[in-house]
Amino acid sequence: MTQRQLWLGTTVAVICFLAMIAVGVYSWKWLYQQPKEQGALKPLRTVLNKNEQIFKRTLNHSQLTKEYPKEQAVKKVRVNGKLGLKHDEDTLNWQLVLLKKDGDTLHISMNEIKALPRTEIVFDFKCVEGWSQVTHWGGVKFSDFMEHYQLDSQALMEYVSLVTPDKGYYVGIDMKSMLHPQTLLCYEMNGEPLPVNQGYPLRLIIPVKYGIKHIKRIGTISFSNERPRDYWFERGYDYFSGL
Repeated sequence: MTQRQLWLGTTVAVICFLAMIAVGVYSWKWLYQQPKEQGALKPLRTVLNKNEQIFKRTLNHSQLTKEYPKEQAVKKVRVNGKLGLKHDEDTLNWQLVLLKKDGDTLHISMNEIKALPRTEIVFDFKCVEGWSQVTHWGGVKFSDFMEHYQLDSQALMEYVSLVTPDKGYYVGIDMKSMLHPQTLLCYEMNGEPLPVNQGYPLRLIIPVKYGIKHIKRIGTISFSNERPRDYWFERGYDYFSGL
């Protein structure tokens, strides 16, 4: 290779590199000039919605999250947020409000929930902040809960809404994920009743989702064919939040 050819090759490489930088800067500025849609910049929200459509189609109840021996579970479980836990609840009189449809509401006590078949799971709890822990939980499968209360027509709906008693936190979850065999209405951690900061008396454990969907201190459950409100979705996060 001659010196002239080397010089031309270097010049072309530098021009291409600078062009890539210019395109990147232009794209970045263009992106941040776009309007917001449901808490996120519109192009990002479009991508997240497309990802949700793909992941919902690929979710399969035969695909189980890896489980671990109990001795591998941490004893000091990290608290992933306290939203919805600001106010002390009268836990002795706590009841789960189940809205089957307009004008048809059930009030379910903790004793009634504990009377259902109990299930345990030890899995790697993952947070969108980047940390994870192997944790041990116990409760009733949501699918068993649905079957016991004869919620067949509700199970055909697209979404489940779960809200804390103080309305401070709320999640919307696709029905397919809720009926996954590892999804629990959870009332125990490490073989003991849930601590207050972990959602006592009842929380959700849904291993196919990131921690933002594992709502603590469930107050109300309802069903719909339209996306229910979701706290972090409204702030720009992915609605599906699947693993």
